[in-house]
Amino acid sequence: MSQEHLEATDELLEEELVEEDPEVGIEDVKEPGADEGEEDEEDVDIGAEDVLLYNEDLPETRPNLIDPINAMLNTNLPGSVSSSRGSRIFAEQTYLTGKEEQDLRNAKAFLLTASTKTGENLYDHLCDVLTEIISERHIDAVDSFEDISKDIKKYRFQPIKDTLQDMADPSLEMALAKIETKLLVKIDDDLDEREEEVESPLPNVMETAFYFEQGGIGIGREELFRVWIAMKHLVDSNPVQQVRFWGKILGTEQNYYVVETEYREGDQAEEEEDDEGEPEVVEAPKEAAEEVEDEEAVMEERVPKIDYKPPPIIPKEEKGSGTNKKTYFVCNEPGKPWIRLPLVTPIQIVIARQIKKYFTGRLDAPIITYPPFPGNEMNYLRTQIARISAGTQASMMGFYQFDEEEEEEEEGEVRDTYIENIDFDGLTMRELCESLSNWVHHTLHILPQGRCKWFNATAKTEEEVEEDEEEEREEMEEPQPEIGPPLLTPLSEDISLSGIIPWTLSASSSIIPQYAVAVLQSNLWPGAYTFSTSRRFENIYIGWGHKAAAENYTPPLIPAPMDEYLDGPEVIEIDDPTPEQEAALRAEQQANAAAEEELEEEEEEEEEEA
Repeated sequence: MSQEHLEATDELLEEELVEEDPEVGIEDVKEPGADEGEEDEEDVDIGAEDVLLYNEDLPETRPNLIDPINAMLNTNLPGSVSSSRGSRIFAEQTYLTGKEEQDLRNAKAFLLTASTKTGENLYDHLCDVLTEIISERHIDAVDSFEDISKDIKKYRFQPIKDTLQDMADPSLEMALAKIETKLLVKIDDDLDEREEEVESPLPNVMETAFYFEQGGIGIGREELFRVWIAMKHLVDSNPVQQVRFWGKILGTEQNYYVVETEYREGDQAEEEEDDEGEPEVVEAPKEAAEEVEDEEAVMEERVPKIDYKPPPIIPKEEKGSGTNKKTYFVCNEPGKPWIRLPLVTPIQIVIARQIKKYFTGRLDAPIITYPPFPGNEMNYLRTQIARISAGTQASMMGFYQFDEEEEEEEEGEVRDTYIENIDFDGLTMRELCESLSNWVHHTLHILPQGRCKWFNATAKTEEEVEEDEEEEREEMEEPQPEIGPPLLTPLSEDISLSGIIPWTLSASSSIIPQYAVAVLQSNLWPGAYTFSTSRRFENIYIGWGHKAAAENYTPPLIPAPMDEYLDGPEVIEIDDPTPEQEAALRAEQQANAAAEEELEEEEEEEEEEA
């Protein structure tokens, strides 16, 4: 068949298809006489226009990588392809000359030059960009060409990986999540039966959080719910009678969640406490003691006595009374073990009033301050909790009352216990928000001595009294006992500190007052709040654990050094006398001696005459 005959046949087929469907091209024509489903695969020579058949009606599938230069180069090279869209046969059609073909090959070789930094080449990158534009059908591709190029470079980048790779450390959130999953373990059936027999002291923390949220106070429901579950584990593992979420103290590294508890009578947990300031005393043998006493007696003759006497050591209050009435547990995150804080001592409270130190969140962190604090951060935390509780825990007037029987038995002593008044009818919202006289302290005030009950440090035992009777000494004046405000004292009697008003009263809502709650805020201890409804109240503290001050904190001055010796003429240096002064002194001494001799002679003569 001649070339002219083939071309005529193709033109005729194309005209027939165009008449039936104008959108169909010559490449879509099937070979006459071919059965359905069969395709005539003939070796044809394709041109540049057959590189990509793109139509918006085609399914949105990503086409093969576009290679325009290869398509142009392959037009001059004889080859055979399989065509499913027609039966046209192209016989050695020539579109490029030999020089143009060589130029295209040189251009492609230049574009295929690999980068010295990434190893990629521009040719492949352009093919990727064009493929992305056509497959995704970007609108205004000319404007987004640079962005598409950047995205392809970004996703193509792969960092160099070593064979041995370091395992990534788990994030803090993942570590805490693993710890908190332990809180969600189901309780044993035996424990459920035990809870039915004994009423659980665990309070409804989420209900309390609802009231605090009305006043804009809280740490978030999710966080508080995790604390609530952790409190349940604490109650299940300790024989506590009362438990309460005291608050949250912020730290520079970690925070402290504080829970206030009170043990049942007779069920005190075995506590391993370090008695600070009370070192263990080991008795020495008698012979060694006598030798030491002899050496001390010799040393006393040579060394002058020191008149300085250190102040007496004030003992700490017993467990269950005063500043140690409650037991406190802390943890850094819900799910971590609860750590019981030690008892607080008076000297710790006295020093804590003179310093200001931020918490780190590590209980074993040292407290480096002046004056030096006797203990670490665990002791300092317990001290601040005692101070905050004594100054900020308040309740409604009439909610608590003293036990009349106990008052008669302990008449004249400081009362530190009270009972709930079952006849209390509650106060109205107006009464709670208008006057501080309707609010009272239900925690004992801490005296300047560092105790809630004053201790007479000069009191002596019977043995010391007997020794003093034998020895004659001057009687010392007894110190005046320190007296603080008693329990259930109204807040209206609190005094201002450097112009700072102690308390602020407000209502949670002025638009719907019938459903509002009263909010009491402490200005001396920022972060201490109390909410109250008609018959319900609760205290909470969320802050840094510092007391407010009108002026910036200034550490106390170092005391003046003590005198090493007493000033007197024996130790005062004077100038040496001149020769003239020495001669005058000798003459005066001789004259005095002569006068004394004359007097003695006269006395002797008078005696003889008599």
